[in-house]
Amino acid sequence: MPQRLQNDLSKRERQVMEIIYLKKEASARDILNELPKPPSYSAVRSILYIQKKGGLLECKKEGKKNIYVPTISPKKAMNSALRSLLKTHFDNSIEKAVTAILEAEDKYISNEELDRLAKLIDDVKYRGDRKNG
Repeated sequence: MPQRLQNDLSKRERQVMEIIYLKKEASARDILNELPKPPSYSAVRSILYIQKKGGLLECKKEGKKNIYVPTISPKKAMNSALRSLLKTHFDNSIEKAVTAILEAEDKYISNEELDRLAKLIDDVKYRGDRKNG
């Protein structure tokens, strides 16, 4: 498991990781070309060095270029960030997190989304009943 996880990253570091996840692999120049309001090339290289040192990225050589690839899947990174969010802001309570999302005044949730959520909850209940039954 990498030393630094997705939830420990600055906004710019998260942007870099998102680009690498989307592209599957990327050079510093590739990342620089994709970043909004890009910093200098050396700043991107510094971010990549820090992320590599933190265990989030591996580096392979292609000619003279360094190509960076993530060491964990986007799903594992998302799960790690979600666990941290639950622990930090919601007392490890999924119910509190979902309630906050559902009650957010600036978010509209369509009936279709609510139906899908209800089905997911039913599926989880069913799996739980089968384990406990």
